[in-house]
Amino acid sequence: MADDVRTTDSGIEIAPLYTAESLNGWDPSEQLGLPGEAPFTRGVYPSMYRGRLWTMRQYSGFGDAASTNERFKFLLAAGQTGLSCAFDLPTQMGYDSDHSRAEGEVGKVGVAIDSLDDMRTLLADIPLDKVSTSMTINSTAAILLLMYQIVAEEQGVLSEQISGTIQNDLLKEYIARGTYVYPPKPSMRIITDIFGYCSEHIPKWNTISISGYHIREAGSTAVQEIAFTLANAIAYVQTAVDAGLDVDDLAVLEVDHAIGGGEHLVIVRGADDRDAELLLQAGEHGDDLFAGAEVEVAGGVVGQEDAGLVGEQACG
Repeated sequence: MADDVRTTDSGIEIAPLYTAESLNGWDPSEQLGLPGEAPFTRGVYPSMYRGRLWTMRQYSGFGDAASTNERFKFLLAAGQTGLSCAFDLPTQMGYDSDHSRAEGEVGKVGVAIDSLDDMRTLLADIPLDKVSTSMTINSTAAILLLMYQIVAEEQGVLSEQISGTIQNDLLKEYIARGTYVYPPKPSMRIITDIFGYCSEHIPKWNTISISGYHIREAGSTAVQEIAFTLANAIAYVQTAVDAGLDVDDLAVLEVDHAIGGGEHLVIVRGADDRDAELLLQAGEHGDDLFAGAEVEVAGGVVGQEDAGLVGEQACG
């Protein structure tokens, strides 16, 4: 009966029953594989979290640098194993806190960082050789990362020792968020410059987090989210290659997807396979090409009945 038809929020029909026949033509050795082997559906390392737990970090940042530093220390003392820094909109857009366009936005959705002194305050007494930091920053990512590197070196930590991630995904800003500063071509130039700089000076740093999450939250379906995210990833890698960079030096990429509604992890697992396939096609050394995968609970499901289930699946 038509009334019995159920679909995901992307319009994909959900069958009332799945059996072994539903997998007709599906080869687990080729399409599933083993942990640590292509297509990496079961993880990029053989032991995965049995060998090393994932980094646990709460997205935090508000007010001024001193307030956020206090929060960082509290979280680390409570057992958090990494930092995830939120910046306010003026910082994301390259405005100082005293700029007229920053009025009403300073310190609201993240911490305000206007200067190197602010970064020193933000990271005071935090062991940057032991704690990795994720910074959700795009248009001004190069500036914030350099500030981070300088503060680390002032603390006696070599740039080769620091680790973390910058989002650095400008194409997604044009598609979904809008915190872009430069036109697309100059933005891509800055991104590839960051790739080259980090491969030489900050090799443990993840230079980009290619984000589908924001695209999904802006109204796309799960399928569209994956399509746009992979298209952006292809564009970044191709631009780097065109700039003369070795793609095998850029393979510390992170792909960020939303999780929610009926698709849950199935779509993300499929995206993992496709991420791996694209990287293997782009590089010469398959064993060196790993893309980190991250999932976040989609804001659109918060408050729905299945929000708790989605949260469990995202963390599992």
